[in-house]
Amino acid sequence: MSQKLRAAMIGGGPGSFIGGVHRIAARIDGDYELVAGAFSSKPEKCLETARELGISEDRAYGSWQELLSSELERPAQERVQVIMITTPNHVHAAPTIAALEAGYHVVLDKPLCTSMDEAYAIEAAVNNAKGLFCLTHTYTGYPMVKEAKHQIASGALGKVRKIYVEYPQGWLSTFLEGEGQTQAAWRTDPTKSGKVGAMGDIGTHAFNLAEYISGEQLIEVCAQLNIVVPGRALDDDGAVLFRTTSGATGVLMATQIAAGEENNLKIRVYGEKGGLCWEQKDNNTLTMMPLDAPVTVLRTGGPGTSEMSLANHRVPPGHPEGYLEAFANLYKNFAAHVRAHEAGQAQHPHLDYPGIEDGVRGMKFIEAIVANNAGTEKYTAL
Repeated sequence: MSQKLRAAMIGGGPGSFIGGVHRIAARIDGDYELVAGAFSSKPEKCLETARELGISEDRAYGSWQELLSSELERPAQERVQVIMITTPNHVHAAPTIAALEAGYHVVLDKPLCTSMDEAYAIEAAVNNAKGLFCLTHTYTGYPMVKEAKHQIASGALGKVRKIYVEYPQGWLSTFLEGEGQTQAAWRTDPTKSGKVGAMGDIGTHAFNLAEYISGEQLIEVCAQLNIVVPGRALDDDGAVLFRTTSGATGVLMATQIAAGEENNLKIRVYGEKGGLCWEQKDNNTLTMMPLDAPVTVLRTGGPGTSEMSLANHRVPPGHPEGYLEAFANLYKNFAAHVRAHEAGQAQHPHLDYPGIEDGVRGMKFIEAIVANNAGTEKYTAL
C-alpha cells in the first residue's frame, strides 16, 4: 500500500455526528492517518477530542487558522496533506478557501456553503488550487448507485423521461431544537444552516442523486417549502417539480417531519425503454424494469454488474455493505486521485467522487427553490 495521506480535521468535536462518520470512512481502506485537528472553537473540547483520538496535544489547534499556518511550518514529510472540514454550514467557505489557497487538498461536508457568493468564491479557489477538492455527497458512493448511473449512460433506459426522488426523515417531527439537541439546533438556525433547513440538509442529497444517476441537469423548478412544526425558523418539509435539459420532468420530495421514517432515500428513473429503482433501505439491490422483458434484479458484486460498481465494493456478493462503506468510497476514490495528481498520472475512470461542480449546482438549486417558493412564477430557472 502507498504511504498513508496525512489528514487534519476542522470541526468534528464533542457532539458532532458527521465528524465521527468522516473519521470512520477515512479509516476503512487505510488511506489516511489523522494527525492533527481543530476540532472545536473551545480549546478544552479540542484537546478532549485529540486525546480520545490519540493525536498529539501539540497538534490540537485552537483555531482552523492556526492549524493551517502551523502545519505549513512542519517538515514536508510530517505536515498535513488533506484537510477534512466537518463544521456547520456557515463555517464551510472560509476554511475551505484558505486551505485550498495554502496548497492543501480538501474534503468538505455538504452542502457547499450558505450563499451563491460563497459558492463562487470556493469555486474560484478550487480552480486556482494546486490541491484537489471533494464534497461528500455520500449516496453517490453506493456501488448500485454507480451501477444505476452506468445503466442509464449505456442506454439501457433510452431517453430519460421521468425522475422521482424522495428523502423522508422523521427526526424533526417535534420541536427538538427547543430541547437543546445540538444537531437540531444548528440545522434549523438560519445563521448556521443558511436559507433552507430540510432542503439544504437532505434535499440537496436528493437533487445531487437525481443529477448523478440520470446524467441530466435540472434547469427549472417549481417549489413548495413548508414549516410544519410551530416555532421552527426554517423549512422542515418540501416538494419540487422540475424539468431537465433534455425535457424530462420529475418530482423531488424532502421532509424531516415524516414521523416514523428514518433515512429511506429512494430514486426511480424511467426512459423510453424501461425504468430502474434504487433505495437506501436495500442499497445492495438495483431493480431494472425493461418495457418488453422481465424485471431484472442486480446485486452488488453480482453477475451482470459493470466495472463502475465493481470498483466500488469490498466484500463478497451477498454480504451487506452500507452507508459507512459508501462514505468510505468517497475517501478511497479521493485518495486515489490525490496520489495520481501528485505523481502526475491519469485518474482512474471508475473511482469518481463529487466535486466543486456538484457543490455549485446544489447551491443554485437552493437559490432557485427559495426564489420560486417566495415568488409567483410557476417555474424558476437554475
